[in-house]
Amino acid sequence: MRVERLGQDKIRIFLTFDDLSERGIEKEDMWRDIPKVHELFNDMMEQAYQELGFEVSGPVAVEVFALPAQGMVVIVTRGKTGSKSEKEEEEYDEDEVYELEVTLEESDLVIYSFRDFEHLVEAAHRINAFLINGGSAYFYQGKYYLVLEELDLDQERYQKMIAILSEYGEATPTTVYVLEEYGKVVVADDAVKEICRHFT
Repeated sequence: MRVERLGQDKIRIFLTFDDLSERGIEKEDMWRDIPKVHELFNDMMEQAYQELGFEVSGPVAVEVFALPAQGMVVIVTRGKTGSKSEKEEEEYDEDEVYELEVTLEESDLVIYSFRDFEHLVEAAHRINAFLINGGSAYFYQGKYYLVLEELDLDQERYQKMIAILSEYGEATPTTVYVLEEYGKVVVADDAVKEICRHFT
C-alpha cells in the first residue's frame, strides 16, 4: 500500500492485488458495503494519517480505479465541513465518521514508468511484436511513462507482455489523467512503434 498527497484535502492510495488478497478481498468487493472493505479503508486512513498527517472526519468522496495487472488506485477527497463544537464531536459514533460516496472506474489502461529513456526503448523493442496500437509516452516528474490501451491479447500473451514491462519499469499508480494534465507528451500516438522506428 502506497499513500501520496495530491492536495490539502485529497490523497491517492495505490493498492496492489497482494494488498487485497492478504485481506481476502476480491477486486469486485471494492464497491460493496462489506466489513472487510471498511477495515481496509480504516487501514488506509490510518496509514494516511501516520505518513501524511491526513485526518478524516465527516464526509469523504472515494473514487476507485481498477488497473489491470497492477492493482487499484483509490482517491480520497475530504469534504468541507463546518466547525463543530466538542460536544457535537463527542456525539459522533465511530462508525459514522466516514460517509462514503464511492465511485468505481475500471481502466483497461496499462501504465508503466521507467527511470530512464533507454529502459523505455528496450522495453518497446521487446513488446513491439505483441501490439497493434502502440499507446502513448509521457515524461513526468523525472520519469518516462508508457500508456497502453485497447490491448487485444489473449491472457498468455498479455501476461508475457506485463512480465517484460516489469523487467524494465514498474507498474505505477499515476493515472492517465495526471499524465495528460501535468506530464509532457513524448509520443502522442503509436508510441511503441514510433520509438522502435527512431531508436535502436
